[in-house]
Amino acid sequence: MLADPTLYGEWVVGPSESTPLDHDWPAPGSRLRYTIRLGPWSTQGTTTVRHRETGRELELEASFKSLGTARIFLQLRPWGEETLVICDEHPLRGLGGVLHNPVSEAALQLRHRGMLARLATVVEQQPAGRLRA
Repeated sequence: MLADPTLYGEWVVGPSESTPLDHDWPAPGSRLRYTIRLGPWSTQGTTTVRHRETGRELELEASFKSLGTARIFLQLRPWGEETLVICDEHPLRGLGGVLHNPVSEAALQLRHRGMLARLATVVEQQPAGRLRA
């Protein structure tokens, strides 16, 4: 599911839709464009794959205009009959990095809880043969 750029809008908290910009997503260096909507307002950002180990790890750099960039690292680990998803995200550059503090970190953790719950729902709704990392 992490490899399907068209599903990002369904499980990542924030984007309402996403579109691959490169045909080889999620190869390192490939990108997708995402749209964030708040009422009538919308804006776009870009996410670039920085590292990938198929079925194990996906590291992304999200760029959102004036807010700067953030590193998002997703790791999959076997957990009995299930899969444990570990998510680590932090600002790299720009306003997001300047304003990063314990309060924004707590808000980020709440966002991740929602995102991982949405990812679980999307995964559970997919046919078994379609699942991939």
